[in-house]
Amino acid sequence: MTKKYDETTYWEIINRQKEILNKKEQLKLKNSEITVIGCGGIGGAVIEMLTRMGVDHLKIIDKDKFDVSNINRQLMSSMDRLGQSKTEVTKEIINSINPFVEVETFNTELDEENVDDIIQNSTIVVDALDNLKARIITSRSALKQKIPFVHGAIHGTMGQVTTFTSETPTYEELFKLSSLGHDLTEKVLMDLNKLTRTTPPVIGPIPNIVGCLQAFEIVKILTGRGNIITSPEVLVFDLMKKKPFSVVKF
Repeated sequence: MTKKYDETTYWEIINRQKEILNKKEQLKLKNSEITVIGCGGIGGAVIEMLTRMGVDHLKIIDKDKFDVSNINRQLMSSMDRLGQSKTEVTKEIINSINPFVEVETFNTELDEENVDDIIQNSTIVVDALDNLKARIITSRSALKQKIPFVHGAIHGTMGQVTTFTSETPTYEELFKLSSLGHDLTEKVLMDLNKLTRTTPPVIGPIPNIVGCLQAFEIVKILTGRGNIITSPEVLVFDLMKKKPFSVVKF
C-alpha cells in the first residue's frame, strides 16, 4: 500500500529534471499509467527509471522468481532475493525508492486470455519480454486498444528499441514474422520457435541500456517532446563497435 501522497516530496524527487521538463509535462508523467511486461534485465531498468522520473502508476507483470543466473544484469535481483517473486521484489524496491508510486502486480504468465484485461487503460505498454509469443500477443492487444507499445530487445552486445502505434507498421510486419495474419496455432508457434531455439547471450549493461532508452522514449511519447523513434525506424546499437548507435529503417 502506498503512503499518503506528499506533493512537496514529489516535486523534490524530480527537482533535477525541472529545467528539462516543465510542470505541465511532468504532470503527464505523473498522471500516466505505464504497464511493463517483464521484471528482468530490461524491465527492471525501465521500472526503476520510471519510478525515479515521477511516474505515479505502474503495472508490472512477470511469472518468474529470481535465480542466481539473473545476478549479472537484473537490477532487482540479489543473493538474498533468490527464489522470490520478481513482481513482489520489484514492488518492494520501487516503494523503497519512491513510496508514493501505486504499483499493481501480476504474478502470472501473459496469454491470450488475460492480456486485454491486464493492459487495458494503460497509457503505454512496455515490452521487456524475452519470447516471441508473448511479444506477439501483447503487441496485438496494444494495437487493438490503440495503446503505444514500446519495444526493446537484446542479443549479446546488441540492443534495439522502437515504438509501435496504430499508425505504424506492426511488430509482426516490421520483423516479417510468419505469424502475421494468423492465429497462434501450434504449427504457427512451432515455426516461430525455430527463430529462437537458444537462450541469447547477454552481458550486464546491455539490457539496462535498452531499458533506459525505452524509459526516455516514454518521456518523449508522454510529453510530445523530441523525435520519437517509431516503426519502421529502429534505434539499434552494438557496444563493440566504434560508433555503436544508429537509427535504421527496416
